[in-house]
Amino acid sequence: MRRAASQNRCVQRIDLNDLEKRLLDTFQKGLPLSATPYRDMADRLGTSEALVIKVLQRLLETGVVSRIGPVFKPKRIGASTLAAMSVPPQKLDQVASLINSYPEVNHNYEREDEYNLWFVVTTASNVRLEEVLNELEQLTGYPILNLPLIKQHHIDLGFPLWC
Repeated sequence: MRRAASQNRCVQRIDLNDLEKRLLDTFQKGLPLSATPYRDMADRLGTSEALVIKVLQRLLETGVVSRIGPVFKPKRIGASTLAAMSVPPQKLDQVASLINSYPEVNHNYEREDEYNLWFVVTTASNVRLEEVLNELEQLTGYPILNLPLIKQHHIDLGFPLWC
């Protein structure tokens, strides 16, 4: 998620049509790597490229989808880290919004613990990674716990969304 979500905040229920459900299920993983990915998606779903783009825009705007893009294995391209901050609850949305303004931040989420705001930062280099973490500390006023990957464990979080 690009926005920290608290359990005590309301989440709007979004009704999805059949095409939206099939698109999410089919392309949860394995987006086409081509010059025309949306056309390729449309062909596989039996619809038009324009409609796939329209559906994806709606899913982004409603928050059903937080981003569309590749996920690379850690330490294969560039540098990345898991980071955590301890933020007062009344400042959480403000700090999460600031963190989200950085294109290097993949996603963030709230946890119920001392370190309540967690996020992943991915950059082209270790130098830029340190710059981003330092900038975020300076701008927010809260120290960042940097938790770089030491040992990789693969957990496939893909699962059928609808039966």
